[in-house]
Amino acid sequence: MQQVTINQFSQHLSDLIEAALKGEEIIIIKDHQSAVKLTPVLPVKQHRKPGSAKGMVTMSDDFDEPLEDFQEYM
Repeated sequence: MQQVTINQFSQHLSDLIEAALKGEEIIIIKDHQSAVKLTPVLPVKQHRKPGSAKGMVTMSDDFDEPLEDFQEYM
């Protein structure tokens, strides 16, 4: 466990983030007390379910038609 002050944290931000990503626990101290613990966000693994968005996405019939606002650019 590594303890750093807010000033040290701001000066060595990228190094401390890399250390946290490698599993090291980083404690940030404010006013001589532990204030924040820096830990990596672990990805949530979800199993894909084919067809789960069926019917949620629609496309208008005139999707491919040129937009009137852009006539002068064409």
